[in-house]
Amino acid sequence: MPTNVLIVEDERDLQRVLSYNFKQAGFDVVSAMNGETALRAVKEEPFDLVILDLMLPDMPGTEVCKRLKQSPETANIPVIMVTAKGEEVDRVVGFELGADDYVVKPFSVRELILRARAILRRAEGTPPDGAKIDFGVLRVDRAAHRAWVNGEEIAFTALEFKLLVVLFDRRGRVMTRDVLLDEVWGSHVDVTARNVDTHVKRVREKLGLAGDYIETVRGVGYRFRAEPGELSAPSDE
Repeated sequence: MPTNVLIVEDERDLQRVLSYNFKQAGFDVVSAMNGETALRAVKEEPFDLVILDLMLPDMPGTEVCKRLKQSPETANIPVIMVTAKGEEVDRVVGFELGADDYVVKPFSVRELILRARAILRRAEGTPPDGAKIDFGVLRVDRAAHRAWVNGEEIAFTALEFKLLVVLFDRRGRVMTRDVLLDEVWGSHVDVTARNVDTHVKRVREKLGLAGDYIETVRGVGYRFRAEPGELSAPSDE
């Protein structure tokens, strides 16, 4: 399922920029211009993350955070506070109220998305490093950095294996090329979307029959199947 994010920001231009970029990164986005609207929104639908401005027109963002963390229904939703206040005391107050991260304006939208993904990974929890996972004809051993198809081991490079695991871990979710660049290559490496396409193609080729597990979502990116399902037998022609 897509990740549902609530962006609470009263600066309309910034709200639009954040909404656009989070949607481009594969998130489902709901926006709120003030605290009351935000608090109503979390009662009406579940959210995986809240991006919260502290300077809101009707109440401080700290009050919104406090109410979210005091309610059993919303206490576990991660909150990233966004504010122009960067003093240590402001950060301390934010974290004491239960914020998971604190970002000071002006900030990089790309960095904010990376921070959001890091928090969501921590919230979801990650499989044990030594876990061996079977998925149809594919088997993955994270700790050993090894993979097999129908019992035959596949020789992946470290980068190819990392790409496979990132796609595998988010089965059923569409991963844009930009997100894969961030997750696999890192945010400081000068690579392009073309690198992603090239490496996905190599991983598919090495997987052989199991390459069908990685689906192309035209114009967006790639998705690893949620369930193994049936695989197409290779043609004899």
